[in-house]
Amino acid sequence: MDLGVNMPVIGRHKRVLAVVLLALAIGGALAALAVYLHSVDIPVLEPKGPIASQEQHLIIITALLSLFVVIPVLGLVVAFAVKYREGNTKAQYSPTLASSKRFETAWWIYPSALIVVLSIITWNSAHSLDPYKPLDSKTPALTIQVVSLDWKWLFIYPDQRVACVNEMVIPNDTPIDLLLTSDAPMNSFWIPQLSGQIYAMPGMQTQLHLEASSAGTFRGLSANISGAGFSSMTFQTNSTSLSAFRQWIDAAQRSPKALNQGAYSVLARPTENAPISCYADSDTSLFSWIILRYMTPDSSSMSMAPGSRSMNMAEASS
Repeated sequence: MDLGVNMPVIGRHKRVLAVVLLALAIGGALAALAVYLHSVDIPVLEPKGPIASQEQHLIIITALLSLFVVIPVLGLVVAFAVKYREGNTKAQYSPTLASSKRFETAWWIYPSALIVVLSIITWNSAHSLDPYKPLDSKTPALTIQVVSLDWKWLFIYPDQRVACVNEMVIPNDTPIDLLLTSDAPMNSFWIPQLSGQIYAMPGMQTQLHLEASSAGTFRGLSANISGAGFSSMTFQTNSTSLSAFRQWIDAAQRSPKALNQGAYSVLARPTENAPISCYADSDTSLFSWIILRYMTPDSSSMSMAPGSRSMNMAEASS
């Protein structure tokens, strides 16, 4: 007799226990995630420049907006599983629920509103984070030409007439204008703590603008699989003070190696784990020559020397 009276109470206790256990599981998962994020380095979430900071802000906003979809969907899955389980004799069969105007209106308006919000965010961010858009700054920009090779990166400083392999040195708080191309398969240039990704393609020039807000060393990498040496196709970006940057330029200009056509032809050969090396007296027309050899249908143009009269005439005609 007492057992029959206490059955509803026992049922309520089980439901409360289930809710408590579910809340503890969710809380434990969130706590574990927080500990993991705090203990590991995730470069894309540790911005060191204005562009990367805007991208981090965009990632956080879109992640939070996604919760407006994920949480209700998962909640409904649990609610339907509990309510319509086999042992629940109180669940009512509702065959007309699928054609309910009220519910159908709700599940059309709700995602439509989210799509409108995401569309506005996408429109604004696509313009504010346009990789071709120069950064607003009173400091003159530094131009660096970037060439993707197998499997290394070449950075050419045309105004300073130096070049470096697998190392890009920049002064902090200075806009950097990157001009990118490839003399190998198409690749993707990425410094997670400073900028987004941009493709480097043979016969084409793309652009990327970035800036480092503090001194430090930031890892750059290839974000597009390009063969056997892809995993080691990384480089380091050193952000320094302006005086330290000038000292680095002076040291590079005293390098015994010069980047001419002969040196470049050797450098362009596929290699893995290429060491950092700098070149002085870099040919200022080398970058244009690399692009032009893919754009000229005449195969003889492949042997034109950088800076030659024929190449300059071809550039003028284009």
